[in-house]
Amino acid sequence: MNEGVFNRIALLRAEQGVSRRELADALGVHYQTIGYLERGEYNPSLNLALRIAEFFQLPVETVFSTTPFPRISDTTAPRSASG
Repeated sequence: MNEGVFNRIALLRAEQGVSRRELADALGVHYQTIGYLERGEYNPSLNLALRIAEFFQLPVETVFSTTPFPRISDTTAPRSASG
């Protein structure tokens, strides 16, 4: 059984133009912690997960999941051949 926690931190940071260091400073953690989280090498505490979701002003289940998030390319409709 996979006990990893999947997240969209890197995607959200990129969308909002936030560096790892900026996010870490806002959360009061070391910037390497953000990298560990993004790579799935570290699972956040409930407190940290809630603080990250609050930072991005999103529900925690939008940022974190116990199952992999679908790839963006898998969620977009295919383009028609006629343009």
